[in-house]
Amino acid sequence: MGFYPRDIRPYKEAIQHVSASAKDDKAHLQNNERLEFLGDAILGAVVGSIVFQRFQNNREGFLTNTRSKIVKRETLGIVSQQLGLHRLIHSNTYGNGHNSYMAGNAFEALVGAIYLDRGYDYCTHFIETRVLGRLINLEKIARKETNFKSSLLELCQKHHLELEFILTDEERDKKGAPFFRTKVMIDGHEMGYGKGYSKKESQQNASKNALHNLRSSKGLYSSLANSKTKKGIEVNDSDKHHTSSSETQGT
Repeated sequence: MGFYPRDIRPYKEAIQHVSASAKDDKAHLQNNERLEFLGDAILGAVVGSIVFQRFQNNREGFLTNTRSKIVKRETLGIVSQQLGLHRLIHSNTYGNGHNSYMAGNAFEALVGAIYLDRGYDYCTHFIETRVLGRLINLEKIARKETNFKSSLLELCQKHHLELEFILTDEERDKKGAPFFRTKVMIDGHEMGYGKGYSKKESQQNASKNALHNLRSSKGLYSSLANSKTKKGIEVNDSDKHHTSSSETQGT
């Protein structure tokens, strides 16, 4: 973290998952859920302040979107793994990965522990120097498209196209974690597929794949355009350009 704790107790609590709750001297269950709540609030404030200072010429919508990308559970889970925090979590479940968000929740709890132990300024220092300074490229993440489902929904609404997500398969991996496959249908045409360890993740990956197919294939775009010609609706090719192929490959 870049400093030594004064009181180790909140840090021990921060890595105590609810599945491995322990009782204190008063028979109260101890786990990281309360610290997670506190850390979520502190993290939002710290990241919001940093984003506000870094992007002084950007509007509120951009700032809100950038903060959301940083504090989302998926991002925090990656940060937790890069810090090695996920290896310290005490848990009685398989959830060290995939859809449990255990690692990201532990990171929030860690921020809560830092706040209780050393205060707000140390939280800011930790996020600036150990996270945004090393593990997250703030400029890159601010401009990266991450909510592919929302982008696809906006595109379909703009051109009056019917969007449908169909769950095609649900099973479990070798560790027993649920696994989902989803396909995207646009006006009756299959446009992409995706898989993930939650329905939401599979829909995001399916949307990412569909957007890549739409933006890279004139034939698919023309097919949709032709299906709406009778209604006087044209598909605008300008929607194709702002995402690189490296960011839009389906999972």
